Amino acid sequence: MQQNIYIPRRLLLQWHITNSCNLRCSHCYQEKYSGDEPDFQSMMYILKQYEDLLSLWRLNYKTPVKGHITITGGEPFLRKDFYDLLNVFYEKRSIFSFAILTNGTLIDRQDAEKISKLNPAFVQVSFEGDRLTHDKIRGQGSFDSMNTAVKHLVRSRVKTSISFTAHKGNFREFPRVAALGRKLRVNKVWSDRLIPSGEGENLSDLVPDPEETLNFINIMNKERKKARLSFFNPVQVGMNRALQFVVTGGRPYRCSAGDTLITVMPDGDLYPCRRMPVKVGNLNETSLYDLYYGSDLFWTLRDRKRVSSGCEGCSFSNSCRGGLKCLSYSMTGDPFIADPGCWLAKR
Repeated sequence: MQQNIYIPRRLLLQWHITNSCNLRCSHCYQEKYSGDEPDFQSMMYILKQYEDLLSLWRLNYKTPVKGHITITGGEPFLRKDFYDLLNVFYEKRSIFSFAILTNGTLIDRQDAEKISKLNPAFVQVSFEGDRLTHDKIRGQGSFDSMNTAVKHLVRSRVKTSISFTAHKGNFREFPRVAALGRKLRVNKVWSDRLIPSGEGENLSDLVPDPEETLNFINIMNKERKKARLSFFNPVQVGMNRALQFVVTGGRPYRCSAGDTLITVMPDGDLYPCRRMPVKVGNLNETSLYDLYYGSDLFWTLRDRKRVSSGCEGCSFSNSCRGGLKCLSYSMTGDPFIADPGCWLAKR
C-alpha cells in the first residue's frame, strides 16, 4: 500500500443490496437475479466501514470529504427491510446524503409519500424511448407502471431523475424521453451509453460507433438548449458524462471509478464501478480502508498521468483520460484503451 495518504474530494458508494428484480431488461448489466442477500446486520457492518472511512478523513486529516450513497439492486423495493435501511440513512443525513435507483414499478402513492419524508437527494427511474421501444427492452407494461410511479414521486415533491441508456436502436428517441421528462415535470433527464455486460453481454453490436455517438450527443445538446429556454418547466438535461463535454464545451468528464466512486455488491464484493465488474476484494473479509488503499487497480484508475491507448496527442488526454472506461473494459477487456465511441481517438 502506498505510504502517502490520498484523500478524494468525495466518496460516492453505489450499493447493490439485492440481486432480485421483478424485470428482465435486455440490456441489464446484472449477471444473475438470485443469490444470498445480506441480512440487515451485515448491511450495518458495511455501512459502518463506509462511515469509518469518512470519519478518518474528516477527523484525522481535517478534510471534509463529502459522502453519498446511491442504493439500488436488482430492485431495492423488493426487500422487506428496505425502509428500515432508508430510515437509518435519514438518521445519518449529517454524515452522508443518499439517493435511490429503482425501476419504479413497485412505487405507489403511499411509497412516494414515505420517500418524501426521508428526503433523498433524488430518486432515479429509467425510460428507454417511447412506450413500444421501452416495453420491448424492459417488459410489457413497464412504461405505464414507471410513468405512474414518476407522477406519484413528483406530486410528493421528491426530486426525480430520468435516465436513458443509449444504443443504436434507440438513441434517436432521446427527444421523446426529454419531452416525457418535461411533461412529468422531473428535475433532470440524463443519459449514458449501453455497456454490453451481464444480461446484455451479447449486445456489442448495439454499441454506438464514433459517428453515432457524436450524432447522439448532438441530439442531447439540442434538447439541453431547448430545456434552457423553457422558463415555466425548467427540466435539466444533464450532460456531464463521457465525451459529452466535447460538444457542450463544459468541464471535461473524467471516469471516477475506484477514486470518488466505489461499488459494493450484495455479497460484499467491492468493484471500482458496477459497469466495470472487477472484484478487488470483499468487505466481509477485508476492510474498506484496506481495499480502498490496497487495490492496485484503484491506484491505476486514479493515476492522473496515465494516458489511455489511442488518446496520445489529444488535447483532452489528461482531463478526459480515455472517456468511458467501463465501455473500453467491456469491449476490449482493458479500461485503459480509448473510449470505443470517441471520434477523436486514434484507431
